[in-house]
Amino acid sequence: MKIAICASEAAPYAKSGGLGDVMEALPAALSRIEGNQVVLFLPYYNKIKTNTAYETEQVAQFRVQMGWRQQYAGLRKLLDCPRGFQVYFIDNDYYFGTRTGAIYGDMDDGERFAYFSKACLDAILALEFTPDVIQCNDWQTAMIPVYLKATYHTTPLKHTRCMYTIHNIEYQGWANASFFDDVLGLPWEYRGCLDMNGSVNVMKGAIETADLVTTVSETYARELMYPYYAHGLDGILARNAWKLTGITNGIDTKVFNPETDRNLPAKYSAAKIHPGKTQCKTALQKELGLPVNPDTPMMIMITRLAGHKGLDLLCYIARRLMWEENAQLVLIGTGEAQYETFFRELEEQFPEQVSAQITFNVGLAARVYAAGDIYLMPSKSEPCGLSQMNAMRYGTVPVVHATGGLKDTVPPCDEAGHTGLGFTFQSYNADDFYGAIKRCLNLYENDRAGFEALRKRDMEQDFGWDKPAEKYMDAFRKMLSW
Repeated sequence: MKIAICASEAAPYAKSGGLGDVMEALPAALSRIEGNQVVLFLPYYNKIKTNTAYETEQVAQFRVQMGWRQQYAGLRKLLDCPRGFQVYFIDNDYYFGTRTGAIYGDMDDGERFAYFSKACLDAILALEFTPDVIQCNDWQTAMIPVYLKATYHTTPLKHTRCMYTIHNIEYQGWANASFFDDVLGLPWEYRGCLDMNGSVNVMKGAIETADLVTTVSETYARELMYPYYAHGLDGILARNAWKLTGITNGIDTKVFNPETDRNLPAKYSAAKIHPGKTQCKTALQKELGLPVNPDTPMMIMITRLAGHKGLDLLCYIARRLMWEENAQLVLIGTGEAQYETFFRELEEQFPEQVSAQITFNVGLAARVYAAGDIYLMPSKSEPCGLSQMNAMRYGTVPVVHATGGLKDTVPPCDEAGHTGLGFTFQSYNADDFYGAIKRCLNLYENDRAGFEALRKRDMEQDFGWDKPAEKYMDAFRKMLSW
């Protein structure tokens, strides 16, 4: 099957969050399936263009019609593609090549990614590569299914099917009403599918026009039927429920592997967890200046410091937890100033128990995953979540809010830890979160053999991408049969 994947980021080339990890692993997993030919299209950001590790050559150039004007596009081919799929970059200095800041956050992001969406389709034509399926992701590529239906139905792409995947529905791609004519330049009959409350909403347009809409876990697909989770799009999704499905993400088990991770001071596996994991713990305690004691339970959290990650719950109980429990808390992340300030102050108040690393450091994150005993993830909502799977891969038991992908990947343990993979709480409130932590700590402190059995069970889970990739293939075949 010929598959074109379009995304605004993919590790290692450009990454701001979980989408970058997914777009590194999913194309690779699909390309491992016999008979598949997979290509990935990305913007040619300045950080890619100026990175000498990525050697490219220009294979095409063309003009992209955007409203009343045309914009240049160069198509650059990555020469070394070790993951088994071909990567192409859309080159335009005005939109991508000369901007040195974050990949998102510019005032003209709507125009930038509308251009990228259309340029991807023009690039496919320029390559004379006619995919059976185009898979596109989040609001940044939401215009692809709209353009495909509206203006490419007389091209070789007329039989190509399009899957649109929602990774996070909070970010929908809003623009004012004039954006439709000034930038998108679509036939008038498509205004209705993009119009929402008198404005343009490109995610709404993608939901209306894509052949299949997917999201990144089965539970999140069901949750999106409710206003609490859908951020205004519940009615649109309910109308299109017949083509909405959930496929839970995986993680890259080659990258997240305590047997081979070069960032760790000691290696270990599910077959032999100790002494390797214990050595990782004591080494991190020394590194962060915490009292070195392998028996002290270490709770960890690696996250963006944002409200929807459930940090308000942790802030509410953190001091109580430190007062009442002989435990350590290690947090890594950057984000909202209020949370950065809170955790710095918490560290000052409890220097023997708390280490707040207000930074983003991949190597440190790996060492924290390996050192931890308990992983805290009380997210208010979580489309899929990767951190809980990363933590389990390293033998760190998750305590999570039973929502979205957390519910799908962390079945709850009983009090003795004999079943399930972690400890969960159902209602989004601090007392329930605290209760779940206490149950986990109780198992650690009073039944170490039971905790170690749970840890081993977590490490033995298959969170790789091969099974999700097969589900994507089933979805692709379903679309092609229509």
